[in-house]
Amino acid sequence: MTDNAISAPDVDTLRAWRHDFHQHPETAFEEHRTSRRIAEILTEAGIEFITGLGGGTGIVATLQGRRGPGRSIGLRADIDALDVTELSDAAHASTTPGKMHACGHDGHTTMLLGAACQLARDPDFAGRVHFIFQPAEESEGGGRVMVEEGLFERFPMEAVYGVHNWPGLAIGEAAVHDTAVMAAFDVFTLTLQGKGCHAAMPHLGTDAILAACQLVSQLQGLISRETPAHQTAVLSVTQFHAGDAFNVIPETVELRGTLRCFDEPLRAHLQQRFHEAVESLAQFHGLSANLDYQPRYPATINVPEHAERCAEILDSLPGITQVHRDLPPSMASEDFAFMLNARPGAYIWLGNGEESAALHNPHYDFDDRLTPIGVDYWVQLVQHLLGDRPAP
Repeated sequence: MTDNAISAPDVDTLRAWRHDFHQHPETAFEEHRTSRRIAEILTEAGIEFITGLGGGTGIVATLQGRRGPGRSIGLRADIDALDVTELSDAAHASTTPGKMHACGHDGHTTMLLGAACQLARDPDFAGRVHFIFQPAEESEGGGRVMVEEGLFERFPMEAVYGVHNWPGLAIGEAAVHDTAVMAAFDVFTLTLQGKGCHAAMPHLGTDAILAACQLVSQLQGLISRETPAHQTAVLSVTQFHAGDAFNVIPETVELRGTLRCFDEPLRAHLQQRFHEAVESLAQFHGLSANLDYQPRYPATINVPEHAERCAEILDSLPGITQVHRDLPPSMASEDFAFMLNARPGAYIWLGNGEESAALHNPHYDFDDRLTPIGVDYWVQLVQHLLGDRPAP
């Protein structure tokens, strides 16, 4: 292990913290207990922090290195859970009905807390580290809220870094992308209004179900025929709500779904063509249409030189056996993108085990073997970026 790796008693403490967070999941902007617990641990470690950020539950802790002034960097962990009913039989399973840490944010929070405490015991670096505990990553844009509230003005930092666990990668493996990591994320809700009628006499009505079915197929042409072959985009209709009876053609159909890609000009083009497809279909079928199209998260794009440095640090860790540099980016999304849009940095993946359930799965659990690896990564990143140590 490296000189600054955590000791065995600390591993037990970290496991206890993580299990406590897992047992008490809280969703977007409601992470009050989680925030209080983070504050308690930071207080015990003697680390200064500010609460009430990011809509009220975010925290930023700051640690000054003992070598004096220098650069400032930010390390970020997401702290929220999901509206998922846990099906795990773990002793530390969620005690909150309908909510669970199905994405590993309990582990991310624990790793960053562990690194903060480890660095506070031996702050052998120059400058400052800001530990960002961010609420509401899951679809609600807590990262955007923190940036809009002045995160980087209140806590100046030259670069910002993030980590996510990754099922399918073995414990001890990591992945670093030079540029694109996660896709941009848009959502839509479309209501088509027709004229209801008896199912035996469709000519007396205006069939919104027929139109909606045609639209679901037609929209795929935006991907297969209007997206360049060398670029990636996904459009998925995930909800289709209509009707209550066997013998009634309903007046209203509601569709919901998501569109994802990496390229901003392509994203704008697909959004415009989506609107045009809805308008033309509604006109053809004699329907009224109400489209609520919401761009949510931008794509998460690493800065190559920062990604390279992260990969170098990972390669130096005894707990890391392989650093993948060629994995395809994910079509899932991440609101750390808002921070990377404001400051350079990088976002990496750490393996959560080849047999791990998928993210957002009710059987998912963060693997406690990953926690010391994550702590070691954060500590070594700080010491090499701010400690004037030679590159690994």
